[in-house]
Amino acid sequence: MQRAVSVVARLGFRLQAFSPDLCRPLSFAQDLLRRTPLYDFHLAHGGKMVVFAGWSLPVQYRDSHTDSHLHTRQHCSLFDVSHMLQTKICGSDRVKLMESLVVGDIAELRPNQGTLSLFTNEAGGILDDLIVTNTSEGHLYVVSNAGCWEKDLALMQDKVRELQNQGRDVGLEVLDNALLALQGPTAAQVLQAGVTDDLRKLPFMTSAVMEVFGVSGCRVTRCGYTGEDGVEISVPAAGAVHLATALLQDPEVKLAGLAARDSLRLEAGLCLYGNDIDEHTTPVEGSLSWTLGKRRRAAMDFPGAKVIVPQLKGKVQRRRVGLMCEGAPMRAHSPILNMEGTMIGTVTSGCPSPSLKKNVAMGYVPCEYSRPGTKLMVEVRRKQQMAVVSKMPFVPTNYYTLK
Repeated sequence: MQRAVSVVARLGFRLQAFSPDLCRPLSFAQDLLRRTPLYDFHLAHGGKMVVFAGWSLPVQYRDSHTDSHLHTRQHCSLFDVSHMLQTKICGSDRVKLMESLVVGDIAELRPNQGTLSLFTNEAGGILDDLIVTNTSEGHLYVVSNAGCWEKDLALMQDKVRELQNQGRDVGLEVLDNALLALQGPTAAQVLQAGVTDDLRKLPFMTSAVMEVFGVSGCRVTRCGYTGEDGVEISVPAAGAVHLATALLQDPEVKLAGLAARDSLRLEAGLCLYGNDIDEHTTPVEGSLSWTLGKRRRAAMDFPGAKVIVPQLKGKVQRRRVGLMCEGAPMRAHSPILNMEGTMIGTVTSGCPSPSLKKNVAMGYVPCEYSRPGTKLMVEVRRKQQMAVVSKMPFVPTNYYTLK
């Protein structure tokens, strides 16, 4: 979901998507940075801190980026994602509010079911991606990106005021909870030791409020942004360090930072807002048509529907595709060329895949070049090299669903 950072060469690796305007060395405006409730915890555990979207966050710990990435794929890792915006939409008109802003069918969500959706503008562009959960407590729980914090909050607050002026029953509350993501094939096994709820009954994109390792009032959602099974735990800020410490007692768990989160999500074919999707990208161009609710498509009642819905049946000029290549890693902004050497697109994210030992990337190309298996070229460090359009995810996802 979140737009990532660029080059941190002094740490021995490069993070393809980490944009300099979002991420800078920690010495930059240190007094102005926001800190999560786990800031001191990160320092105590060897976290190498960087500036990310106005926050001080760990890019990695003592383990190498590759080791951290592979540990997540084979065991499980704990990520601090407390910088993300968590909001609560209340009132009997909460669904009306959310459906006036996003493309998804929020009304059809069962109690405690969530969905990935998109804020869109009237031109069909994506303002942000977010997860909306219809809680059994009578409110919508919304998680969106830190890089879009002010924009998303203003968008929702303006709509709240508009509906309230019409006499509608709706309200918004910003939550100050921490948010911890436990990701990997053994995440549920680790978490089960600290909860009484049966996690086998909590499938992908559902959530429940429970006590976790003695911390009450935690919302556990079966989701994440790595492609692996796992959970995100919204925990009262005062209990965040206790919970993180308890989870680390299990030898299956290691801490992981922004570096591993970025390469994991890229292997899973997941977008970073601001890199792979933005206000100038429609859901259809971004290969995110599946986020459009069937009822919403028919009603054409979401922002940008007059642009987006016709694209579902017609042709779009470009599409987001996966790319694989040998040689030097593809990076954001690398030109994509056809076999005749004409530039036809641009890489939006790219990195060496620790799991595949190959270079993977995403980018946009004209539709006629988007079929998997199509041979193209990419320009890396002023040299052209072969690439092939590949299906995503690059690494199979392992989300937990009920059999």
